[in-house]
Amino acid sequence: MDIDKKLENGCLTLVVGGRLDTNTSPDLEGELKLDGVNEVVFDFASLEYISSAGLRVLMGAQKSMMACGGKVKVLNPNAMVKGVFDMTGLSSIFEIA
Repeated sequence: MDIDKKLENGCLTLVVGGRLDTNTSPDLEGELKLDGVNEVVFDFASLEYISSAGLRVLMGAQKSMMACGGKVKVLNPNAMVKGVFDMTGLSSIFEIA
């Protein structure tokens, strides 16, 4: 998994590529330093696969952002990744574009 991270004006953008699964989700979780952050953007244009472990990391970010009035966006998921969000009902929780 590849992660490119950028923090600008309270918005943390994480461009994630490869596979987000049990083996790699701790790496993404380690990049989620949310002090002073009011928006988290996950760009999944290069993400090939996401497992329940990856979804757990995203849900943790969502919970933290909701607690401080912030938001989480998921950008550019491929059809398979979007399908996982749809099947799990998480499409209604995350802003997906």
